[in-house]
Amino acid sequence: MSNLIAPSILAADFANLQRDIEMVNNSEADWFHIDIMDGVFVPNISYGMPVLKAIAKHATKKIDVHLMIVNPDQYIETFASLGANILTVHYEACTHLHRTVQAIKAAGMKAGVALNPHTPIAVLEDIIQDLDLVCIMSVNPGFGGQSFIENTYKKTAQLKHLIEFTKSECQIEIDGGVTNKNANALIEAGANVLVAGSYVFGAENPTETIADLKNSIG
Repeated sequence: MSNLIAPSILAADFANLQRDIEMVNNSEADWFHIDIMDGVFVPNISYGMPVLKAIAKHATKKIDVHLMIVNPDQYIETFASLGANILTVHYEACTHLHRTVQAIKAAGMKAGVALNPHTPIAVLEDIIQDLDLVCIMSVNPGFGGQSFIENTYKKTAQLKHLIEFTKSECQIEIDGGVTNKNANALIEAGANVLVAGSYVFGAENPTETIADLKNSIG
């Protein structure tokens, strides 16, 4: 399984969004990572359906949508129609997680589950074989540019063990505080998708930064 880079559009320049989307298209990045926040589940509001529609119009790579919202079930069909390839919901936001995951797959998307920093890997034991992706939050969700939480390495290794034990084909995604300083260690711990936001879009040369990150993880 190859290691993937997913630039987080939350950190892009929204006054030049098409430019930044085309930069990702032309870079060595693999996916677009799209954070949808509602100001309820997390203390921030990002962007909604019209912006995702605009991104999907120009994006030529997979669209990885991360829902940080309450009651994600009511929007599953909408996100499928807007072009999401992967839809990730938070464990903490889903009362009936198995039903939500099945609805995502029925809508034609890959299903992911995100875990907040305080949520243990063990909660996924009964559903890991139904998942295509688990997103481990390596910062508290809601804002970009936060410091990386060191316990993430341990959680990643625990998740890798669970995946191997259950023979799941689930991918491990790390979201928050990813840079060239921790990318290798995350891959060694078992991750295979790295989300990078401010590290990419805050760089002097984002295309070069993506290439360096991609090359560093093999």
